[in-house]
Amino acid sequence: MKFSNFLFPECRDPAQDERVIDETIAEARLTERLGFDAVWLAEHHFDGICAYVDPLSFAAALATATSRIKIGFAVAQVSLHHPIRLAEQISLLDNITKGRIIAGLGRGTAYNIYDYQGYDIPAEQAQERFEEAEAIMLKAWSGEPVDHHGKYWNLKLPMLRPRPYTRPHPFIIRSSGTDESMLEIAHRAQPFLMNVQSYEVTKRRMDLYRATLRDGGLDDAQVARLVDDCWIWRNVFVAETDAEAERVGVPLFQEMQAQRAVMRERVFREQGVRLQSTVPGPTAPAARTVLEHALIYGSPATVAEKLAAVDAIGVGGAIMSFRLGPMPYDVAASSLTLFAEKVMPALRG
Repeated sequence: MKFSNFLFPECRDPAQDERVIDETIAEARLTERLGFDAVWLAEHHFDGICAYVDPLSFAAALATATSRIKIGFAVAQVSLHHPIRLAEQISLLDNITKGRIIAGLGRGTAYNIYDYQGYDIPAEQAQERFEEAEAIMLKAWSGEPVDHHGKYWNLKLPMLRPRPYTRPHPFIIRSSGTDESMLEIAHRAQPFLMNVQSYEVTKRRMDLYRATLRDGGLDDAQVARLVDDCWIWRNVFVAETDAEAERVGVPLFQEMQAQRAVMRERVFREQGVRLQSTVPGPTAPAARTVLEHALIYGSPATVAEKLAAVDAIGVGGAIMSFRLGPMPYDVAASSLTLFAEKVMPALRG
C-alpha cells in the first residue's frame, strides 16, 4: 500500500490564510522528506474549509517546492473550469514536474452551493459539464486539433500547447462516492478514488470492483495494476500512546466535523438548498463524520495494526489527512513524522 498526505488545511480566520498556506507548503516539503509517495490537494472555495482554495495554482507552488513526490488532485472540480484552460494548466504542471501529476477529476462539490454561485454554474449541470469537459481535455491532450460542438462548449483550436510530458496524457483518476459511480468507473477499466467509508463498505466495493473488472475480460495482472492505482481516504492521528492520541486527536476530529455541520446548516438557512442527496426517513450518518470509520488514531503500533487491516482488503494507496480541522501545524507535523518513522516501516516490513 502506498502512503500519502491529503493537504486539506482549514482556516476559519481570513487574516490567517497566509500563515496557513505557508504552513501547508512546509508540510508538503516535510511529507517528501519523510518518504511518502504523494500529496493530494482539494478544491473548495469561499468558505475557509481549504485555505489554498485552488489546487492548480497550489500544485505549481509545490512543483517547485518538491522534487520527487507525486502531486494529486482529490479532486479538481471540473465543472467549475473551462476545459481547455484546465487541460493547459494540467499539461503545464505535468511538464514542470516531469510527470508527477495525478489528475484526480470530479464533477464538483456536493457540499457548498457557494462554489457554483461564485462561478455562475448551475449545480444541476455539474455532472454533464464534467463529462463533456473531460472528453474535450482528452482530445486536447492528444496533440490533434480540437473542433468541438457540444451542449456547453463550442471550441476550435489547432493544438494544445504545451503538450503533456506524460503520454498519451497525464495520469487521470476519477472520484467515486457511491457503488453506482464506482461500477461505472470499473466498466471503463479505470482506477478510482474512494471517499471515507467504513471498513465493511471499503471491502465490499473493492471486491465488487475486482469482480467487475474480471467480468469485463481483464486478467489477474491487469486487475492488479488497476487496483494498485486506486486510493482510499482516511483521517489519521498518531501519538506516542493510545491515550495521548485519544486525548489530542479525537477532540480535534470532532471539532472539525462540528464546524462543517454548522457551515452546512448556515448555507441551508441562507440558501434553502442542500446539495447532498437526502433520502426520506431515518438514515445513517455519513461515514466521514463517524469517528469509528473516519479516523484511524492511536500509538504507532495501533495505527499500523488498523491500517494493516485496510491493506489486507487490497487497495493501492491510502490518502491520509493528518491536519484535522483547527489542529496546530506542529501537532500535525509530529503525527506525520511518527507515522513515517514508526508506522510505515512496520507496514512495509
